[in-house]
Amino acid sequence: MASRQAYRNSALGRQRPRNLRMAKVRLESSTILTGRNYSMSIKSLFVAGALALTTALAGCSTDGVGGIASFTDYSARTDAGYKVPAIPISKVPAKYRRQTVSYPTKEKPGTIIVDTNEKYLYFVEGGGKAVRYGIGVGKEGFEWKGTTRIAMKREWPVWTPPPAMIKRRPELAQWRGGMPGGPQNALGARAMYLYNKGGDTGYRLHGTPEWWSIGKAMSSGCVRMLNQDVIDLYSRANVGAKVIVK
Repeated sequence: MASRQAYRNSALGRQRPRNLRMAKVRLESSTILTGRNYSMSIKSLFVAGALALTTALAGCSTDGVGGIASFTDYSARTDAGYKVPAIPISKVPAKYRRQTVSYPTKEKPGTIIVDTNEKYLYFVEGGGKAVRYGIGVGKEGFEWKGTTRIAMKREWPVWTPPPAMIKRRPELAQWRGGMPGGPQNALGARAMYLYNKGGDTGYRLHGTPEWWSIGKAMSSGCVRMLNQDVIDLYSRANVGAKVIVK
């Protein structure tokens, strides 16, 4: 007993309890920090998940190759009181779906470039990027090239078949005075009217209810787009915008 008491009264004996107390404090501090790190990790995962969900709901995704962003919202919607049917997008080749791509060009942002060979329409955004849309173009005998500008824009436009078309297709004579706008209208949900120095070219950038015609040459010269795509382009393009068809 005397030797134990002497040990406690010695410098070594007095240091031991202090060391134990310090070890306990370090252990408790480590536990608290570990808990905080765990909590922060959970919070970070939650935020990342929420951002991913927001991106998915916005209808935009990245394919991971070159940072190409593809827009996947081709669902049904109501627009100006009209019902726009959903596009069975799995049946549309991926290359013809709306997406942001690398597209170096000397043209100014806001310019529209139509590649009739590849069946693409590019809306130049600048910075070497453009929004690319799949399109349908003029069939054999109705091809054309040139530089024009958007003179007018119309939502759910009236379509009036030209006399030459009525001559080729007499059944269209009923619309000589104009086919009212609507889901079955040949111009679809939007139309942008192309003019050059000589005036109205007669050609349009427009929507179509015939989604299966995208990527094909079967129009009378106009550039047709999926209705969801032409609504998107319409919101981007301004009256006066340069349109190059090549």
